[in-house]
Amino acid sequence: MTDRAPQPVDRQLPTEEARELISLVRDIAYREIAPRAAEEEEAGRFPREVFALLSASGLLGLPYAAEHGGGDQPYEVYLQVLEELAAARLTVGLGVSVHTLASYALAAHGTKEQRAEHLPAMLGGGLLGAYCLSEPASGSDAASLRTKAVRDGDDWVITGTKAWITHGGIADFYTVMARTGQEGPRGITAFLVPGDAEGLSAAAPEKKMGMKGSPTAQIHLDGVRVPDARRLGDEGQGFAIALSALESGRLGIAACAIGVAQAALDEAVGYATGRRQFGRPVSDFQGLRFMLADMATQIEAGRALYLAAARLRDAGLPFAKQAAMAKLHCTDTAMRVTVDAVQILGGYGYTADFPAERYLREAKVLQIVEGTNQIQRMVIARHVAGPEGR
Repeated sequence: MTDRAPQPVDRQLPTEEARELISLVRDIAYREIAPRAAEEEEAGRFPREVFALLSASGLLGLPYAAEHGGGDQPYEVYLQVLEELAAARLTVGLGVSVHTLASYALAAHGTKEQRAEHLPAMLGGGLLGAYCLSEPASGSDAASLRTKAVRDGDDWVITGTKAWITHGGIADFYTVMARTGQEGPRGITAFLVPGDAEGLSAAAPEKKMGMKGSPTAQIHLDGVRVPDARRLGDEGQGFAIALSALESGRLGIAACAIGVAQAALDEAVGYATGRRQFGRPVSDFQGLRFMLADMATQIEAGRALYLAAARLRDAGLPFAKQAAMAKLHCTDTAMRVTVDAVQILGGYGYTADFPAERYLREAKVLQIVEGTNQIQRMVIARHVAGPEGR
């Protein structure tokens, strides 16, 4: 069964260009993405041709500068594009968010020459990126990473293993954080590693409960040699770059979560208004109507929260606290809404004939990636109450 196209969201977009952009995205999403989403997710197929289409349509570099192939769009608009894509298929929405995350270090901290050489192909040349921070033994404690980069003349030789890498094994470039100095966060440096670099390989993709079409794999770097010209930022600046990237990435996850939640709500409303019991639509029963009202309210609150954080970012103001709040609230909302959607569909909701069960499985990972929601609470608490005493 194909996924139900959701009703258009009543968006407040800042320009006519943004409204046309959202219209284009919706057309692509529900003509090219949604009709095959269920089948391809079940088969574990990654839709590389969709990403090629998005790149050709200028949708893989929206928040970056036009001079390097980007779309010059504010985050307020870019995130709503992610929401539309994720509502059609999370593998695509999250994939675009990860690609944007992987491009951040170069766009924000690369030299003028580095940006001119690499960004056009990354943002509009059909390339796909991956972000390599986590390792098998360092997830939430990312500053304890063990992958090493050793200077050898004008090159760096990188050795180690990265874990939980979205697009692992299929990416054209990897933004890799590696240790070049002392223990802790100040000894980490960022590198731009080509996907076909000698010594780089991927393990078999993880077998996951959801997002089966999006490959997640360990990446092994066995003496991978990259020139110093591919070092991003100063030596020892990599962890600060990684955290800065994640602040923006968390907004991408929040938008994707609201997209999944909206898709689940639309499915629940469509089913409830069409299903009749006791001589009338089940949407007439107050208990179910209240569930739908709560779901819609949580989604609107989440959307408002991620957009408020995006507007702070667009204004050049601090937004780390609001990004953590948005990631926390929106992903928790996606979990609650998808659980309720399955409940509303009853037995049908528990079958693969309807997309509600897939939305539920996909929502769970959003509470984990790019900083678990427990980590988000730690970040928020530090802003509210100050750092923990030691």
